[in-house]
Amino acid sequence: MTNSLTEARQRAAVGTFYVVMNGRSGHGDTDAACERIKTVLDAAGRKHEFLIVEPTKLKTTAARAVQLALENGGVVVAAGGDGTINTVAHAVLGSGVPFAVLPQGTFNYFGRANGIPEDPTAAAKVLVEGELKLVQVGRLNDRIFLVNASLGLYPKLLKMREADKARFGRWRLVAFASAMFTLLRSHRQLDLTMQAEGKQRMVRTLALFVGNNALQLERIGIQPAHRAALDRGELVGTVLRPISAMGMLGLILRGAVGRLGDAEQVQSFGFRTLAVSPRWRRDSKVGIDGEVCEMRAPLTFSVASEPLWLLTPPPVSGDDVIVPITAADAEVSA
Repeated sequence: MTNSLTEARQRAAVGTFYVVMNGRSGHGDTDAACERIKTVLDAAGRKHEFLIVEPTKLKTTAARAVQLALENGGVVVAAGGDGTINTVAHAVLGSGVPFAVLPQGTFNYFGRANGIPEDPTAAAKVLVEGELKLVQVGRLNDRIFLVNASLGLYPKLLKMREADKARFGRWRLVAFASAMFTLLRSHRQLDLTMQAEGKQRMVRTLALFVGNNALQLERIGIQPAHRAALDRGELVGTVLRPISAMGMLGLILRGAVGRLGDAEQVQSFGFRTLAVSPRWRRDSKVGIDGEVCEMRAPLTFSVASEPLWLLTPPPVSGDDVIVPITAADAEVSA
């Protein structure tokens, strides 16, 4: 692992940046963003190549970028929203190639949680000035997640949100309004069998939400004791008990002021592995980092065995949030 870390640092310091960019992410102009990123990399004398793709070709292009980085000693960069970053990270994970992001989505939880600016110029500077950091990855069956994974109400919210953003624009205000409308409608309850740490229980819920992002958990008000599970190398599960429309309105207001975790209808817990089986159903719609897909039960949420090696901003004076990784850190994480 020490040799791999040394090689990864060498790639990050001098290697070519292979920028996989989703041309449909966010609401900015792709050409303008590319030009601003190019200006920073040219000024630093760093080689780079843009691979701009449509969503349907994102997976194959991400795999090609990893292969190019392996052959030429480079770094793979994901430019887009959390869904795009997820797809590229899936290709990178376990390859030994350093990873970097240029956030261009609606919420950009992954980038923001790791201190990466949303402005293209500032984010590009992280590519040339950043330091490697180990970042925990979640797994749901054969898929990874960097921010969250869920089933029940939340995937339905995501589906409606994407439809509304396609109609009204990819703005945060549109996303919030869509979420409000979706949450206040009636929803089907789920009967789940959940097993973690050798204990099994039956749960009736509107949603199961599994978080892997401290910033998002903080925004919705999950208690610090549960957010601390991430620091212990765990994930945070949250279940929402069945509730009336008026009760849901109260939860929305709590979430808006960052106190969702105080509600008695919301229960959170930390875990490393959680097996979930919906009663009466074999296929379930799940949400993974903002994208919706179908998966067959049982659903197993777990912490991935390997972390990502992510380029993050260098630490500033008095800031101990971002700490460069060491060989000892890498060995412990392995």
